[in-house]
Amino acid sequence: MRENDQPKIVQLHGATNFRDLGGYTAAEGVVKSGEVYRSGRLAGLTDADLARIEELGIRTVVTLLTVEDVEEYGPDRLPPGGRLVELPIDSDTATQLATQARAALATGDFSSIPPKLNLDIHRLLVVDGREQYGELMRLIADPLNRPLVFHCSHGVHRTGTAAAILLSVLGVDWGTVRGDYLVSNSVRAAEVEKRLAKMRSVAALARGVDPNDVDMTNMEAFMVQDGRYIDASRDQMVADYGSLDIYFRNGLGLTDTVIDQLRGQLVTPSP
Repeated sequence: MRENDQPKIVQLHGATNFRDLGGYTAAEGVVKSGEVYRSGRLAGLTDADLARIEELGIRTVVTLLTVEDVEEYGPDRLPPGGRLVELPIDSDTATQLATQARAALATGDFSSIPPKLNLDIHRLLVVDGREQYGELMRLIADPLNRPLVFHCSHGVHRTGTAAAILLSVLGVDWGTVRGDYLVSNSVRAAEVEKRLAKMRSVAALARGVDPNDVDMTNMEAFMVQDGRYIDASRDQMVADYGSLDIYFRNGLGLTDTVIDQLRGQLVTPSP
């Protein structure tokens, strides 16, 4: 990420990882602020949070959560007049991986969670989520839908991939895209530390061992993001289509018109 490309984080009480995707340097200028936001789930928003989001003028909330996710976390809280668009990203393989992770958490046996799990998830997302990501880009291209926020559960995998796609379409270099993905580690640091501590305690109790004897290597690899994870999304796009540009057009079904709208409306040209 370039020195001047600083993430714009919106501090909320009931949601983490809510940030403006504007401000990043693109090939032809700078990505406009106040247009597109990314976030974790919005079910826990407080009234003060809703007032803050209303100040941002959010018109459209796009959720990438599945029905099962919503049952677990609860429905989004929306700002007055906000419209919810549901684009659930689901796949049998991804569901199987999530079930595997939940089972490991329940038993405290983290050996079944391979360190490469996040790599596999990101490869799957750009294949199984093509329809949803394409529709999200088309929604963003329509100015009547903006300002817009899209989110998943933690704003990391599904949302991180969506942000990487959008920024790449807008001409942001991959180093900056990668840097934006990794911002999740800093804004979620306290939450991740708390969750890892709980996992350690649950595992120790389930196995009847001292918490210090629980090997957390695999779970730390799962919870703390690595640039190689989002690189796996890019590599899969290129492997399947030859380039990111062809993936955008043939994989996501984005027309030249939509791509021109995105770049023309969301990038302020350099003087």
